[in-house]
Amino acid sequence: MHFDETRLSEVHFNGKGHPPMRRSPGGIVVAALVLAATAVVVASGPNLAAAAPAEPYTWKNVRIDGGGFVPGVVFNPGEKDLIYARTDIGGAYRWSQSTQSWTPLLDWVGQDDWGHNGVLSIAADPVDTARVYAAVGMYTNSWDPSNGAILRSTDKGNTWSRTMLPFKVGGNMPGRGMGERLAVDPRNNRNVYFAAEGGNGLWRSTDYGATWGKVANFPNVGNYVADPADPNGYLNQNQGLTWVTLDPASPAVYVGVADKENPVYRSLDSGVTWERVAGQPTGYLAHKGVIQGKYLFIATSDTGGPYDGAAGQVARLDTTTGVWTDISPTPVADRYYGYSGLTVDAKKPGTLMVATQISWWPDAIFFRSTDYGATWTRAWDWNGYPSRTKRYTMDISANPWLDFNSTAQAPEESPKLGWMNESLAIDPFDSNRLLYGTGATLYGTTNLTNWDSNTTFTIKPMAKGIEETAVQDLASPPTGAPLVSALYDVGGFHHADLDTVQANFHDTPALGSNTGLDFAELSPSFFVRVGNADAAPHIGVSNDGGKSWYQGQEPSGVTGGGTVAVGADANAVVWSPVGVGVHYSTTRGSTWSASTGIPAGAKVESDRVNPKTFYGYAAGKFYTSTDGGATFTASTAAMPTEGRVNLKAVPGVAGEVWLAGKTGLLRSTNSGQSFTTVGGGVSESVNVAFGKAAPGATRPAVFLVGTVDGVDGVFRSDNSGAYWVRINDDKHQYGNAGDALAGDPRVYGRVYLGTNGRGILYADRLGGPTTPTPSVSASSAGPSPSASVSTSVSPSASVQPSISVQPSTSVQPSNSPSTSTGCSATYKVTGQWTGGFQGEVTVKNNGTAATTGWKVGWTYTAGQTVNQAWGGTATQSGSAVSVVNAGYNGALSSGASTTFGFLGSSTGTTNPVPSPITCSTTP
Repeated sequence: MHFDETRLSEVHFNGKGHPPMRRSPGGIVVAALVLAATAVVVASGPNLAAAAPAEPYTWKNVRIDGGGFVPGVVFNPGEKDLIYARTDIGGAYRWSQSTQSWTPLLDWVGQDDWGHNGVLSIAADPVDTARVYAAVGMYTNSWDPSNGAILRSTDKGNTWSRTMLPFKVGGNMPGRGMGERLAVDPRNNRNVYFAAEGGNGLWRSTDYGATWGKVANFPNVGNYVADPADPNGYLNQNQGLTWVTLDPASPAVYVGVADKENPVYRSLDSGVTWERVAGQPTGYLAHKGVIQGKYLFIATSDTGGPYDGAAGQVARLDTTTGVWTDISPTPVADRYYGYSGLTVDAKKPGTLMVATQISWWPDAIFFRSTDYGATWTRAWDWNGYPSRTKRYTMDISANPWLDFNSTAQAPEESPKLGWMNESLAIDPFDSNRLLYGTGATLYGTTNLTNWDSNTTFTIKPMAKGIEETAVQDLASPPTGAPLVSALYDVGGFHHADLDTVQANFHDTPALGSNTGLDFAELSPSFFVRVGNADAAPHIGVSNDGGKSWYQGQEPSGVTGGGTVAVGADANAVVWSPVGVGVHYSTTRGSTWSASTGIPAGAKVESDRVNPKTFYGYAAGKFYTSTDGGATFTASTAAMPTEGRVNLKAVPGVAGEVWLAGKTGLLRSTNSGQSFTTVGGGVSESVNVAFGKAAPGATRPAVFLVGTVDGVDGVFRSDNSGAYWVRINDDKHQYGNAGDALAGDPRVYGRVYLGTNGRGILYADRLGGPTTPTPSVSASSAGPSPSASVSTSVSPSASVQPSISVQPSTSVQPSNSPSTSTGCSATYKVTGQWTGGFQGEVTVKNNGTAATTGWKVGWTYTAGQTVNQAWGGTATQSGSAVSVVNAGYNGALSSGASTTFGFLGSSTGTTNPVPSPITCSTTP
């Protein structure tokens, strides 16, 4: 065999189950190209002595189903129902027939190697079916700092070993739908081939993927470049080799090349020698190459896709005679698309299907032949323009948002049959099952052969378990839906139920890719969200907690969403859009004025108590406004100057804001005038968020995506960052995650984690200590000074003072029993300041039957007044207060409890807890 003399040899990961932290990709390639083949041990090992303790958590996706491009579906031809799917930024999945859902396989990929959630190709071993391979890497330009790798598994993807490559791999680059670029030799499954991009040629392993060598005598590395002049470095890559197909009945190996004049090569002697296949069609790129019997079929297009393609053909090679035949379903003169998705029916020789690449209007077209391509029928055809006849019906009841909130006018339809249909696969064990990917989901049918009898077959989404959205922002308000999201591509959702796919994404206006959202902390039904639509509008406003929206006005020159912050009482909004500088509104987004003192592009956030206070960060500077966003002043505090930076203000505590960045975790208790470093072993952070306080605690739980005691992860602290517990593990890292993060104000311990390609995760406690044992490094250092109670902020002369809410040291929860045996209520003051306080009441169902509602009451004795409540409707007559449940929390099962909160004012020097606190299950 003619390999390069150099090989990629194997060494193992360190004992922690992942590569050394903060490794430098540039230091990996050595002169002899002897690279590390690293074993990914996804089971957690024992914690080191200095590591933060772990608390058991359960991690689940907030269900959306799909939400991104599925460029590859691979059936293992050796085992029934063993199916894999690959995504461009969201990892790989394996089908579970029993649950009719997909299992993610690459959630162990972490922050250091996040690009390995981009999957360029998958190969399933047809001989030893427990073996599977994946070529991983996201970008071949500077966006991805790491080289690509070949992953291999001997247990169907439950665990993996990894061989690093001496070049990058582009799972999210142009041409990613071509393939498959990985292939296992069915005659000798020790041999695995990889057709690389970027001019890196053909690679081969002869030891089940453990080591790899370049096939030195392969004659063509490809030359097609989508746009050589692209200044962003995204479209100017040589798309290289495009697929490998092996003939199970002979030593023949066929390879696609991104060269319009030389698209197909072959070896007739198991890869010893290579030749350009004579007589092949030219002028196009071969996206797919599939063998059935004596025929090689190819589907070609004039571009590498997946978004474009205006011409192409389908061709067939008789491998016994060397004769090529053009079997394109449509004559060239009538064609406005190329071809991509290509599949054959293993149980019915001569039956094959091909998809258009790409027919945006009016819809994708699938073609089917039962005579080796001599004749074809279409999935739909014209019936007197604009009418169409269809061989299929589409049932999207499982994922109703796939109609994209529209009712298209003929000849277009909602939902579409598809677009970007690079993956099209007939089950080798079942002629009735077809799966295919689109730019938004994965569809399938289980009665495909109805096509041949001229009866209708049904297409349904089959994406349960695949969560591929890129999450930009998350909000968990104290009332209403538990979560509202801002997502790229599909916009985002009002998640009324975390475990149910919602019917519609954000609409009217849709805003394209949504980039940010916020709500008024003290009036949480008011939301604002912003997005990257191609043209106005770029902003939407909601008065019902993000369920429905109306279009806001916007400053002239806005070209993108940027970030947005809503004042605590909903009377001010600060927006930092793309295209113009920071602006503020005092009319809920109907008029805007330019802010001063803060640069364009700043990231903005609102104080969660003081409605006039806003914060910003840009280029190593922290900014504060105390006049509703009109003017900002830069702080002299030292800030991180590079990397990912996120800031969050603390609910219920005026003037307290935390900032996460490369230099650690910072905390200010005086509205950004000064910051202290949060200890507990935090050395680096990506994001921070706040959730419901632990039982008995007055401070909110803090959630962190960052590095604690040298370990990357997701952490929680119940004591303002003095000590931390890790709440994820090495199996649940989710790649490039954390730029969107939210704690739940109603469920202690729950956190929502946004990822770049694995959707939204929510995590709940499974038990464990609420007061964690400190790690060695944290305890030796002692609590950080930043954990102390914040001091009062000097008031601005022109605005309401921004006063820090300090925990009450003298007030204890009321233990007064309810006057009703049906339910009980416990009142406590969670914070107070001069002239005001914040309270919380826990309502518990003590009965044996579920409640349908409740009513709580008390009488104040020191002139206190309830000004605002959430989680219930409060009324006050004189000193008597009554609170009736909100619509979502009146039904309590036996033993269940809920909480409501309120802000109050006081006129005297004391704020005694009222007693008794009455509770009734009859509102």
